[in-house]
Amino acid sequence: MPSKLSKAKADALSILDAALKAADPYLAVRNAVEVEGDILRIFGEEFESRGRVYLLALGKAACAMSRAVADLLGERIEGGVIVTKYGYAENCPDIPNIRVIEAGHPVPDENSLLAGKFGVELAKKVGPEDIIIVLISGGGSALFLLPEEGISLGDKIRTNELLLKSGAKIAEINTVRKHISAVKGGKLAKRVRGMVISLILSDVVGDPLEAIASGPTVKDPTTFQDAYRILKLYNVWEKLPESVRRHIERGLRGEAEETLKEDLPNAHNFIVGSNSLACEAAKRKAEELGYNPEILTTTLEGEAREVALAVGSIVEEIAGYDRPLRKPAVLIAGGEWTVTIEGEAGLGGPNQEFALSVARKIAGLKVVILAADSDGTDGPTDAAGGIVDGETLEKLKKAGIDVGEALKRHDSYRALERVGALLKTGPTGTNVNSLVIAVVPDSAVHSRNPRDY
Repeated sequence: MPSKLSKAKADALSILDAALKAADPYLAVRNAVEVEGDILRIFGEEFESRGRVYLLALGKAACAMSRAVADLLGERIEGGVIVTKYGYAENCPDIPNIRVIEAGHPVPDENSLLAGKFGVELAKKVGPEDIIIVLISGGGSALFLLPEEGISLGDKIRTNELLLKSGAKIAEINTVRKHISAVKGGKLAKRVRGMVISLILSDVVGDPLEAIASGPTVKDPTTFQDAYRILKLYNVWEKLPESVRRHIERGLRGEAEETLKEDLPNAHNFIVGSNSLACEAAKRKAEELGYNPEILTTTLEGEAREVALAVGSIVEEIAGYDRPLRKPAVLIAGGEWTVTIEGEAGLGGPNQEFALSVARKIAGLKVVILAADSDGTDGPTDAAGGIVDGETLEKLKKAGIDVGEALKRHDSYRALERVGALLKTGPTGTNVNSLVIAVVPDSAVHSRNPRDY
């Protein structure tokens, strides 16, 4: 008979699998779109396609979403561009006249720039009677870029690296990206004479359209002043390349083009998948497995190690006092946590750091907690995150790992790897933020006093 912990671990993985299936990009598009003759029906809203149909897909889920559109429209697709992360193009559909590009993420590269140039060329091809279907998913901001005039790719990459290490939230990072880009913040849509239909898989907390992939097809409420404030807040301003500072200063004086500030009558944007839908599917699966599940939140944000301690505290309360849920219970949360890096860092990602941190809080409890990036890639690693239980901290100690020091160095990958606590799913083909799943069996009592750790 499996132990309580091994069953809890198997159940946690099964619940994660259900969440990822609910975020499947192919199904998200197919469930949203119907085609009847020259009519495209999206969530019941009808659009007539009298001219040519072009396709532009950006992000980690670009291939799966494109496959859905190809199955719906087939030979009617005149041409287009698909850009996705390295290693993600294997499942791209074979569509004539479609250029597939793999590019860098989270740090953009030359191919990201190439994708931006091809995307702009495609946008200019769209005539007044034509439609361009834009498929947007997480990662699109780094994968698809075209810096404003005077800003080099190297300067854009340096800016991106500084922001990623600063601890800024993804929406804040995207605010800056939009104001040094020639395609983000609605600027891509402004180049299109025909109809723009965007189908969006959200990877941003709260699903704000303008923040997902930096909003290439929607109006943007942020300003150069917002970008400047964020750069100063996270102590990035003085470290920026001169060209970036110069462009933002021009924007502050009203001498550089702002992002799109009004709705375009030819642009239509629809969210087809999100973290909320994934969490709801996780809850249903937990119910099937006999647990009392609850979605804590789908907007969890903050520093990974601190957020982990807060979630761990709730799990500890459930284990010890049957509140706010009675055991057996499953606690589910979604969102986007960050890691602030100062100086040299080890190897890891926000979800691995979450897992390593929460292992301290649940020491001695017969519970399992996993934290996973829904795209299967947490930070610059091959792991989606980590999965830990009440015995993980003791295993780390026996392996000679000082958890506090590993967290300080942001070296969570190597620490978790030593004790078999890395969670590896491989590329999932989707991206709807991160997920936390905590499984608390009916006998999740302390096997030892966690205060001893």
